[in-house]
Amino acid sequence: MDTTPTRRRSRHVLALATTTLLAIGSAACADDPTPTQPAAAGSTSTTVPATTPLPGVDGSVADTSVADTSDTSVLTADEIAGLEWMREEEQLAHDVYVTLGDLWGLRIFENIASSETTHIGAVSDLLDRYGIDDPAQGNEPGTFTNSEIQALYDRLVADGSASLEAALKVGASIEELDISDLQARSAATEIPEITIVYANLERGSRNHLRAFTSQLESRGVAYEPTRLDPAVFDAIVSSETERGQDD
Repeated sequence: MDTTPTRRRSRHVLALATTTLLAIGSAACADDPTPTQPAAAGSTSTTVPATTPLPGVDGSVADTSVADTSDTSVLTADEIAGLEWMREEEQLAHDVYVTLGDLWGLRIFENIASSETTHIGAVSDLLDRYGIDDPAQGNEPGTFTNSEIQALYDRLVADGSASLEAALKVGASIEELDISDLQARSAATEIPEITIVYANLERGSRNHLRAFTSQLESRGVAYEPTRLDPAVFDAIVSSETERGQDD
């Protein structure tokens, strides 16, 4: 069945809510910590039902109930898979940082784990809007529905348990993975509210990558990128911390 008319109508409706989603996506990364400016511990995600009017960037209020399709037919299989993957990948980052933070007692892991909680909330909001089951719902910390992510979690925790420097390298590698995957998932969709959230999460991951590499540099440890092009990696870590729209 040709779903092109449905997708076209859905994108028109979703465009009406684009300005309001700017506020949601920006909130996901606004408090990303750096080694010189840690975020407040215990920050939580902001989940806003799709039927709740949200403040726009200019302070106006738009009714976003029209964007609540609760219908996965407006998404492609790749878009659905992308949201499910990013939900568990953000959970992986959070759980790895909590585990390594407990092991090594370095504040950066606690700070960035707190920020990952808001990232989880941003993706969970999208799952709710489209009526997609949350693959991480009910899972214990360190337990994942996707077997590939489970294997990655187990390996990263083992690697990060070897030494503090190894743990910091694990953090940098997770943020590289996040950036790479968010770019790929964003390229696979044209739906504004999804691309906005992905862009804000990617900005947060760039800040996290800067924080981990800065910690390594302060200890005299060089970090070589494992996923990003070296030129892209150098451009990120040599630039200033990025601030969200609400900063």
